Amino acid sequence: MAVPTFDLDQLRALIDVIDSGGFTSAARRTGGLQSTISMKIRRLEAEVGQPLLVRLGRGVMPTAAGQDLADHARGMLRLNDQAWGSLSSNQLSGKVRLGVPDDYAAQLADTIRAFRLQHPKVTLDLSCDFSVNLLQKLQDGRIDLAVVTRMPSVPGGEILRREPMVWVSAPDFRPDDGAPLPLSVYPAEVCVLRNSMTQALSSAGIDWRVVYTSMSMTGQTAMVGAGLAMTALTPSILQQTTGVIGPATLSLLPPLPEIEIALHRRSGRPTDAARILGDMLSERFRAGDGV
Repeated sequence: MAVPTFDLDQLRALIDVIDSGGFTSAARRTGGLQSTISMKIRRLEAEVGQPLLVRLGRGVMPTAAGQDLADHARGMLRLNDQAWGSLSSNQLSGKVRLGVPDDYAAQLADTIRAFRLQHPKVTLDLSCDFSVNLLQKLQDGRIDLAVVTRMPSVPGGEILRREPMVWVSAPDFRPDDGAPLPLSVYPAEVCVLRNSMTQALSSAGIDWRVVYTSMSMTGQTAMVGAGLAMTALTPSILQQTTGVIGPATLSLLPPLPEIEIALHRRSGRPTDAARILGDMLSERFRAGDGV
């Protein structure tokens, strides 16, 4: 008896709806029609003989079967994309230079790996640095693409995602009564999170002092995890830590603003390699791949 074959377009529609949280947002993100996406999902559910999505208010969630199929579908679609990329990229060569902060490198690992598999003849140079330094390198022509925390003083770029900032500390962190709140931070001239954090505390009338300044997430995690200070991170960065820190439970901490993660491209006509990698970063970062 022949094994049924999945329709990859239907599987892609399923992934788009799950990643977007609904049919309307999936249509908006992909540029397709909501009715077309709904039809593909209905046909897929008819073929597998069970519901794959459950509607909750205006959004949707995968059923157990839907989540199981989605996990398989991601691998199938990745192989499909890599195969087509390999066939279509035999002539694509050259070099593309990408800059990302250390905090975002892990989030983009799957995208970078997929690009290298699809375009093996392209040399990819990856440099990690603070956002402000990467923007300077981009302006100087030393890199082609930069994924950065958007700086208030440097507008522009393509916004990939907005994320909230959250206060984080060790579970048993308790500041001394009456003492300024101890903070672990990056250098002031290179960190948007630091400036947002200190401005929020000052506006709320809360005294603070910097007890530790580090250039790396490892140093931040060590100090905060030891219960000697607290800091602020985004949820996606917090997921990359060792688990010794988490959302702070102190009362009276002021709310923090969102940050914007943006993709900047070097001015002028991009190489094909830079254009393709930039488009992949834009698509996959928005979808949350590797995050």
